[in-house]
Amino acid sequence: MSHDHDDRPGLNAAQAEAALNPPPGRVGGDLVTETLQGLGAATVFGVSGRPAPGLSGALRRSALAYVELGAENNAAFAADAYGRITGEVAVLLLTAGPGALAALPALQEAAAASAPVLAVCAQVPAAGLGGRRHGHPRELRDQQASFREVVKSVHPVRTASQIPSAIAAAWESALTAPHGPVWVEIPEDVLRAETVLPPVSALDATPRELYPRPELTLVAADLLARAARPAIIAGGGVVRADATGKLRALAERIAAPVATTYGGKGAFPWEHPLSLRSWPGDPRVTELLEAADVLLVVGSGLGALSSGGHTFAPRGRVVQIEADAGKLESNHPALGIHSDAREALDALLDAVEPREDATAADRVRTTLEAAPDPAAAAQGPGPDAAQGLSPDARVLAAVRAALPDTAPSFWDLTPLTTRAWSAFDTRRPNTMHSAQGAGGSGYALPSATGAAFADPTTPVLAVTGEDDAPHTAAELTTARRYGLPVTWLIVDGDGDRGDGGDGGDGDHEDRDGGPDALRPDLVALAESLGVPALRSTPASLATDLTTALPAPGPSVIVLRAR
Repeated sequence: MSHDHDDRPGLNAAQAEAALNPPPGRVGGDLVTETLQGLGAATVFGVSGRPAPGLSGALRRSALAYVELGAENNAAFAADAYGRITGEVAVLLLTAGPGALAALPALQEAAAASAPVLAVCAQVPAAGLGGRRHGHPRELRDQQASFREVVKSVHPVRTASQIPSAIAAAWESALTAPHGPVWVEIPEDVLRAETVLPPVSALDATPRELYPRPELTLVAADLLARAARPAIIAGGGVVRADATGKLRALAERIAAPVATTYGGKGAFPWEHPLSLRSWPGDPRVTELLEAADVLLVVGSGLGALSSGGHTFAPRGRVVQIEADAGKLESNHPALGIHSDAREALDALLDAVEPREDATAADRVRTTLEAAPDPAAAAQGPGPDAAQGLSPDARVLAAVRAALPDTAPSFWDLTPLTTRAWSAFDTRRPNTMHSAQGAGGSGYALPSATGAAFADPTTPVLAVTGEDDAPHTAAELTTARRYGLPVTWLIVDGDGDRGDGGDGGDGDHEDRDGGPDALRPDLVALAESLGVPALRSTPASLATDLTTALPAPGPSVIVLRAR
């Protein structure tokens, strides 16, 4: 059989010479770094010190930049953020056993956010695998089992020759919709052992495209064109697929109001006449969506955070576009279309007939006017109430005024964050991120660190509650060591209470001797690490942020929101 052409990758003269005469002194770890470089990686994340046996020397011999954080979970959060910001595979290097297990919460967050993270983890020597228990350090009975229910795919390696193919397969899996974290596991003795295998070259890990079935597209287009009251809910899948322009074009063609989930913030312009902004937030917006006779849900499974704790009850026909097949119709019966959001929206634009409705924008405006801003409502007596703004609203307004439109922000779960989900105008897609899959504290600062490596020319904001700040304060040393433009805003955890609701000065009763007395002086802590820090108030926050964000290197602002 003959072929007109052959698309298989080939070797140039230098690669052919290296293949026939491999350079001496290489080990299994070199096959890892060579494969990663061949696939396009430039930066890898790990912890300070030795990343894994056999990899330290290989990293020195490679062109890869190894970013060292203080703990495995923080390194995984940094990789997650790097993957979210760049849309490229973020590489994470982990040691066996406890080091790997420490990264589990961050990998769960990456899975929830569909962040393409490739974790390369060491394993005990091959002789200790397969049920045999030799008592190796960091030995687990079945390390893979701890990760199978978290990551998208698992790729075990047992010999050096398996390394390039396993990493390439994992890379392809991470970038195939839906994106997600993947796991490669390599025994320590395989990483350390010398190899005579030739340098890795001619790799191909092109992700598979996920197109909608044409008959489903035709049905969905017909439903949307004939609908009397269509509406759209846009989730994070729209942002990850870079499909915001196509979403806007479709909404305008069929005159459909658009609401975004928390993960989909920025998927649709905040001030657009058809924009219902972030949802869920107000029962009036929920009612408009529930009353739609055809509801198009794009890039969302309508999980608990995106449906008011599963209370959302659409009464019309639902059309759901989702790259994760497991999320199709998982919460509501629908015309389920298994597809990447960009490909499906593109197909709908080709198939749907324009729909005229001069009243759609009026209905949106009436709904928003009747739905109070969740962050702007006054919260008790005091000067903030006199201005018609809650303390949270003043803080969010200050952040919005100071933060450049292109600057990403990362938020720990605080009362301020829950209001920002509904009330904060991101202005650009893929710029506001918070931990929604694994929850917990300690997400914001290490994630902001990873984002700064993705684009060191753009300032990054991390927002953390005062009680949670000590959990990750050590990563200030990482930001300082690399000179990263990360501004860490630490907000008094009770800032949402205004003046404390008791007419007093807002301080805790036990300020002098209770739990508050155990809180560290975060300004002094930052300064002891060589990081500029100051105390701020809602009145001065916009100015303080405007000064700190463009300054070189990291900075800390501790906000007393009362």
